[in-house]
Amino acid sequence: MHYPRPALEAKICPPEQLAAAARQLPQPLVFTNGCFDILHRGHVTYLAQAAALGQSLIVAVNSDASVKRQGKGAERPVNRLEDRLAVLAALACVSLVTWFEEDTPIERILACRPDVLVKGGDWPVEKIVGAPEVYAWGGSVHSIPFLHQTSTTALLEKIRRL
Repeated sequence: MHYPRPALEAKICPPEQLAAAARQLPQPLVFTNGCFDILHRGHVTYLAQAAALGQSLIVAVNSDASVKRQGKGAERPVNRLEDRLAVLAALACVSLVTWFEEDTPIERILACRPDVLVKGGDWPVEKIVGAPEVYAWGGSVHSIPFLHQTSTTALLEKIRRL
C-alpha cells in the first residue's frame, strides 16, 4: 500500500524560499525563533499565544551548529534540526518552519517582513533581534510572559537524575 507524505512536510521551508512562501500566507504575519530542542508544554503554549497575534506563524529554528554556539552544553541539541523542524511543523498553530545557520535570525526576519515579532518572556523587547526593523516598517514586537516554568535544560537535568 502507498501512503501519502505527511502534510507537515509542506510547512518546512528552506531559507532561500522564505520570502516567496511568506507572501502566500494569510496576513498579519507573526515571526518567532528559537532552538525548540525538546518540545514541551512551555513551548507549545508560547507558540499558540504567538500565533494568536496574527493569521500566520513562521518559526525560524536555530541550526545544530547555531545551537552549539549558544553554550547550552556539549550534548545539545539533543534532536537534529530535521527532527525539530518536523515536530514544529506538525503543530496546528505553526504555518511555516524555516531555519538559520547564523547566531541570530535577522536575515529570516528581513526576508519575510513580519507584522508581529515575538519572543518568550525572558527577552525584554528592546533586546529582541529584529525589533528596530519590525518597528521601522510599522510592525509590533512582543515579549510573551511564560505561563509554564519549563525548559529543555531543566527537563534534561531531571532526566539525568532519574
